[in-house]
Amino acid sequence: MTTSAASLIKASVYIVLFIVLLAVPPAFAQNQGAIRGTVTIAERDLALPHVTVLISQLGRSVETNDDGVYEFQRVPPGMYDLVASRAGLSSELQTVQVTADQTATLDFQLGLSPIRQEITVTASGAEQPAFQSFQSVSTLDSFALAEKTAASVGEILDNQPGVSKRSFGPGASRPVIRGFDGDRVLILQDGVRTGTLSSQSGDHGEPIDVMNVERLEVVKGPATLLYGSNAIGGVVNAVSRRFQFREQSQDGFRGYMTGTGGSNNANGAGSMGFEYGARNWLVWGSGGNQKTRDYKAGGGETIVNSGTRLSNGTAGLGWFGDRAFTSFGYGYDDGIYGIPLENAAAEVVRLDFFRRSARMSGGIRNLGRIVDGVRVNLNYSGWVHKEMDFSGDRPVVGTFFDNKQYTYEASFDQKQTQRLTGTFGFYGLHRNYFTEGEEAIAPPVKSNVNAVFALEEVSLERFKLQFGGRVESSRYSPVTGMNRSFTGLSGAAGIHVPTWQNGAFVANYTHASRSPALEELYNHGPHPGNLTFEIGNPNLESERSDGIDMSLRHVSGRIQAEGNFYYYHIHNYVFLAPTGAEEDGLREAVYAQGGTRYSGTELVLNTELHRYLWLDLGLDYVNAKLKKADTPLPRIPPLRGHIGFDGRYRGLSVKPEIVIAAAQERIFATETRTPGYTVVNLAASYTYPAQHFSHHFALNVFNIADRLYMNHVSFIKDIAPEIGRGVKFTYSVKFF
Repeated sequence: MTTSAASLIKASVYIVLFIVLLAVPPAFAQNQGAIRGTVTIAERDLALPHVTVLISQLGRSVETNDDGVYEFQRVPPGMYDLVASRAGLSSELQTVQVTADQTATLDFQLGLSPIRQEITVTASGAEQPAFQSFQSVSTLDSFALAEKTAASVGEILDNQPGVSKRSFGPGASRPVIRGFDGDRVLILQDGVRTGTLSSQSGDHGEPIDVMNVERLEVVKGPATLLYGSNAIGGVVNAVSRRFQFREQSQDGFRGYMTGTGGSNNANGAGSMGFEYGARNWLVWGSGGNQKTRDYKAGGGETIVNSGTRLSNGTAGLGWFGDRAFTSFGYGYDDGIYGIPLENAAAEVVRLDFFRRSARMSGGIRNLGRIVDGVRVNLNYSGWVHKEMDFSGDRPVVGTFFDNKQYTYEASFDQKQTQRLTGTFGFYGLHRNYFTEGEEAIAPPVKSNVNAVFALEEVSLERFKLQFGGRVESSRYSPVTGMNRSFTGLSGAAGIHVPTWQNGAFVANYTHASRSPALEELYNHGPHPGNLTFEIGNPNLESERSDGIDMSLRHVSGRIQAEGNFYYYHIHNYVFLAPTGAEEDGLREAVYAQGGTRYSGTELVLNTELHRYLWLDLGLDYVNAKLKKADTPLPRIPPLRGHIGFDGRYRGLSVKPEIVIAAAQERIFATETRTPGYTVVNLAASYTYPAQHFSHHFALNVFNIADRLYMNHVSFIKDIAPEIGRGVKFTYSVKFF
């Protein structure tokens, strides 16, 4: 048994013992109430099973049974906001008063509308409406994700408000949030790090099977309190809800099937999955495959070696009781994607990867007067990829990467009082990184991270306050080179103020700390994935960020609007500074530090113009520069906006859209100007919700004018412009 595995098992034993010590028989409060109701389809009076109903203030959720009925027991007296939601349907929020020893009744009717009460678990660690969160959050549900199938999560989230894609071809894209990239944006699956190497290099991708998740959440801005220093720019979380509390048994069989076919790049994808519940037991499984060929850019030029292939699978088993749950899951991702290069005829490079992950989660609640609940996550992720040269008679491995990662986390939910609620906990990570071959420019490194954190929320009559902190230590131990250790403190304070009916103003101050990444400390050599000859700096200091986020929001039945403004000052910001020399045909650059400033805005408006016509507007902008040199940072997205209409009749939706991006004139010393562009798209869909089925048909016609345009955030924008005109058809069915 390896030392890492033994440490993980040892930590597991300690955590379980700690939970057992806490799990003394509680003195349950008497004088509690209950909430019960029925969820139906609007205008059809059909009961809807497996609708998720959430009590916002308590973070508790249940699903409706076959008769569309839900019920919450042991609810303390008070006023609560409840949200009912199911994929493909509009969500509904209502308020109910709970009194002692009484059952309150609250019924919901869900229909089809472009406005939804989005739900997030990522922002605070507990499910809540995104409108009520302290951070700006956007989500895509399973039907929206099925329409956006791609080999890498950056392609899927591109053009979401405040989100762009860093790219080295379609298979190697990664989300850029508010201009932050790489190690400053954290990618999660059900709150756990994926363990990939996508943050280390521009040609490394981030594969997530989005067809097998309930929703994809994007938290914009620092989320370091709950997730650590890698979340200084934001978090992307793929949520399945299989590793959290469920208030009732999920009897019966349910699942989904999705198929996609498209032109231009011969896109084909299929995925299916199921869950089967029997009393307190739940078993699940899924599998999928997708592939694309080389795509054509606007004007018809074929981008050689841009094809992708990805297959994946998951399996799991869980037990969910009234007070406790435990679940186990296993998953794998296996794929290969091409790297478009300038000399594609002479050099054909593809990245062949495989990821396996295993996870155990568990929790106990209703423990006592101080700690109400405990949740534990233990995870192993193993990532291997080979950079292959297919130019000769047979493939040759150029560089081999191996990354093994073990994590554990325990979070404790405080017993909620009339005004105060909160979460505190601890976290640990152990990582073994190894590489060999042509691009093995960093030595084998072992790293450890340990952290403690707390997040508190106070509800007052006219507003809510949130505050918290995190202390995190990181240690790097390379086989050759200097050992380094860092300790950082992150803290935040925010206020959420209702302004008018269905409106709110939110403001946050954050202080975040980020330890330098492995590649920033130890890389030394040619790194084509970043188009540089990199020279790491083992003497780097931690980054420290101070920032302000402000948000004005409104969500009602006819209008959904949000305006965000942010300003961050980062001390000791780590960046690649060109030296002016060249080595191995690449620009030489050294990792240096300096003060930077990020500022920007996101504006979103979705409003009803007529019963059958909606207007959708959006705009985002980010400005980032090195302060001392007054120099723009590289690969910052340009000013971008879109205008669209949504014509709706019953389940039919037709959405023409125009996306406009300005030229990026603010460029780093090694960059070139990127021209502005205008792209026209058309999306049409038909959703048929039934009692036990939801069918979704979607047709997307993209880049209708076959415009040739480039993504400024791409490492190879001049070699690989964006995809030209094409059509994609998707059919998805969920059965309950």
